[in-house]
Amino acid sequence: MSPILFTDDDFKIIDTRHDDPMVVTIEVTNFVIMKTLIDQGSFVDILYWKTFKKMGLPLDTMVYFNEQIVGFSGERGDTRGYIDLDTKFGEGNECCKTIRVRYLLVDAKSSYNILLGRPSLNKLGAIVSTPHLAMKFPSDCKSRSKNVVTLHSDQKTAKECYAASLRILPRHQAEG
Repeated sequence: MSPILFTDDDFKIIDTRHDDPMVVTIEVTNFVIMKTLIDQGSFVDILYWKTFKKMGLPLDTMVYFNEQIVGFSGERGDTRGYIDLDTKFGEGNECCKTIRVRYLLVDAKSSYNILLGRPSLNKLGAIVSTPHLAMKFPSDCKSRSKNVVTLHSDQKTAKECYAASLRILPRHQAEG
């Protein structure tokens, strides 16, 4: 594996006084998916049901099951099943990396379309630098000069998603 280093050249952020989450754009089965949250604390990769429906994938491509997952603060989300999809990381058609990700389909309100957790980050071989708001991983490219891909967070979108998440009522308040 090539060494992965972060330098001052990796700073591409708008607001240097930030504590923003890592939000990127990826490609999932030829669909460009913005508002993808990189969450190193999650032990699952989540494709939110509203996004799955917008993608128009046939329902028979998913494996059904109904279980609940529990979030960090104890909130519960209903699952619809899971689906394995090819997911491409990288900008443009230059050296990128594509991996197969098992997404848990979760029916919950979220300002994000996808949440990528440790399973996909480990499979990708990704290293995340929160001060740089950047993620680096080995590429599939054969070129020696492009053997590591850098994916930068979209800081503007991250701020918008965070602001939108503050307006989403917890499930028990929304139903009561």
